[in-house]
Formats: sequence, C-alpha cells, structure tokens
Amino acid sequence: MAFRDRQEAGAALAARLTGYADRADVIALGLVRGGMPVAAEVAGRLRVPLDALVVRKLGVPWSPEVAFGAIGPGGVQVLNPEIRLEPHEMAPVIRHETAELRRRDRLFRIGREPLDLTGRVALIIDDGLATGATAGAAVAVARALSAARVVLAVPVGATPAVRRLALVADEVVCPLTADYFGAVSSYYDDFRQVPDTEVARLLTRT
Repeated sequence: MAFRDRQEAGAALAARLTGYADRADVIALGLVRGGMPVAAEVAGRLRVPLDALVVRKLGVPWSPEVAFGAIGPGGVQVLNPEIRLEPHEMAPVIRHETAELRRRDRLFRIGREPLDLTGRVALIIDDGLATGATAGAAVAVARALSAARVVLAVPVGATPAVRRLALVADEVVCPLTADYFGAVSSYYDDFRQVPDTEVARLLTRT
C-alpha cells in the first residue's frame, strides 16, 4: 500500500484521530519539515489549531542515527541517560543543532507566539516512522514543554519503532505498519522534499 502524497496520508491519519476533533485543548504539531503537510491535513479535518514543532536530534558524533538527546524551542534540552558522552564530545553537536533550531524557529514563528503546550493534548505528526529517533526526541520535547498528553501520529511506520515509541508516548496512532520497513519514501508515490517556504505557507493558513 502506498499513499499518493502527504495530503492523502494526512486524510487517512485524520480518520483514526476523530476522537480529538473540535477539542479546544488539542493542537496538531507538524514535525518540520516533512510532517507539516500531513499535519496541516489532519488539523483541517479535525478543526484544531496547527503549529510547527522544530526539534533537533543530538546524534552521537560517530553514529549520528543514535540520539544522545534532543533540543527544542524555548531552550528545552533533553539528554538520553542511557548514552554517556564526555562534554567535549557533546558540545560541537549541541552548538551546531542549536544554531539550526534557532534559524528554523525564527523563520516559522514570525508573527506567532512562542510554542506553549501547557495543559494541552499535543498531536505530534510526521510523514513516517523509520528508526523513531526524531519522533522520540519530539515526544521528550513536548513533555518538557508541559503537554498534558502526547500522541504520536504517523501514517506509516516500522513495527519495531512503533512499539518503542508506544513506551514513551501516551498513544501512538499508525494506520500502516511493516516489519521490514525500508525507507519512508517507498510508501509514497510523491515524496518530494518540503521546503521552508511550504512550511511557512501552511502556517499562514492557520
């Protein structure tokens, strides 16, 4: 099974999230950048606010797919207690990712208030879940931003990653899972890159 594009995937995902429709405490958060078109479709169908969640995974220098932590808006920093690195090993990664996070956050928050999840249900939405590292970082950041409930919602995901994320999120919604997953792009006919300008355009519609 493949989705035509991220909009179709968002429609399929929204059909599994109808219990969150028309609720004043719910916010749809698209992971920048690929998750934003999916989140925009979900937000429109559920009639809930849309915002962008800029999260940067802090990858181990010699194995970037392994996250030793994550950073998010408002100076939030979450470290993985299972991975121990020396300060001099972490510092350059944190500097680099902080600069990129600030760049994106400035771009996408023009005219918008700082992201505040206090007491809210955060629907964290991406276009797919392969390793789950970035999604796990997003869940940690949402909790650090005081979300009352964190729901991870993706159209498609690797079964092992979905199981791992179910241990840290309050709920994981994933209509399509696969044991032998491959790349997220293989589940889309159209998986073109989402530029910053498209993210900004989607946010101005809200």
